[in-house]
Amino acid sequence: MKMMLVLFTSITLISCRHKSANGGETRKIDPEDFQSMFRNLSLPVNFGDSSLTKKLTDSSMSWSVFSQFIADSLIQKYFGKSVKPRLFAVGKLVVKNAETYLFIKALTASKKIIYVICLDKEGNYKTGMPLVIREDDAEFRYTATIDNKYTISVSRFHKDVEGRIFFIKTVYVYNEEGVFTLIMRESNEGKPKIAQIYNPIDTLAHKHRYAGDYVQDKRNFISFRDGKNNSFLRFFVHFEKDNGNCKGELKGVARFVSSTVARYIANGDPCSLEFNFNEKSVRMKELEGCGNHRDIRCFFDGVYNKHKEIKVKPVKSKRH
Repeated sequence: MKMMLVLFTSITLISCRHKSANGGETRKIDPEDFQSMFRNLSLPVNFGDSSLTKKLTDSSMSWSVFSQFIADSLIQKYFGKSVKPRLFAVGKLVVKNAETYLFIKALTASKKIIYVICLDKEGNYKTGMPLVIREDDAEFRYTATIDNKYTISVSRFHKDVEGRIFFIKTVYVYNEEGVFTLIMRESNEGKPKIAQIYNPIDTLAHKHRYAGDYVQDKRNFISFRDGKNNSFLRFFVHFEKDNGNCKGELKGVARFVSSTVARYIANGDPCSLEFNFNEKSVRMKELEGCGNHRDIRCFFDGVYNKHKEIKVKPVKSKRH
């Protein structure tokens, strides 16, 4: 009897070690087991505000399981690093001999989001984006549809003070490069006001050989400022392409890997950039997916020319 009690206690303790605080498994699981958490959906798929509540068909998912297969930064970008929303597996669409689409809910008391996440045919995470977003104090409403050709349409609506309804509809397809590509945009809104760009490192020291501002125009530039030593540079990049319809922005620290090449690599961020300097310009190249810092169809790339500072000569005082 004692042996049975000891055996039962040991099994219970082992089982508990594989459970997280919210009841999800903390041990590693196989990709097949992960995908089995998602029920199969049939095309077309539609999501709206009513989809954002927890449903009986949703499977609860722990963060430890989620982070084994999907980058945490996808959630952190919209909720912040200190917030861990409740996660639920909604469903999946499997394209034969091709990609798999997973749909995940992330819920807090004040914000609710449904994400679409794309895995390649080997089950590796490639990219993801929000489909439907609901915030308690937001005036916008969203709907999303995935049609029989796996075309993803996201529509955002809002009313003005006179009760008129305005919308922006964006249509995406997943391509072989592992990104969602924007193929169409429709809107009945007027042209938005051009927002002022705030450069958070503008006033920092720039004594390093390659520190300074590199520009294409007023809304496409990279600022480099001194790092903790000559092996590092702080940077801030902002770009706007396609007449401002595709934007990107990132602040970070790049480390020199040679005398003229610096790279941005940060823990917890899948994004990786390379900066190749010469005396007159810098070439920026996106090495790894930086989709969390830019819109879907544009990338961190291009050549930026160094801006020459205008040195003001001191005015000599006239002798009387």
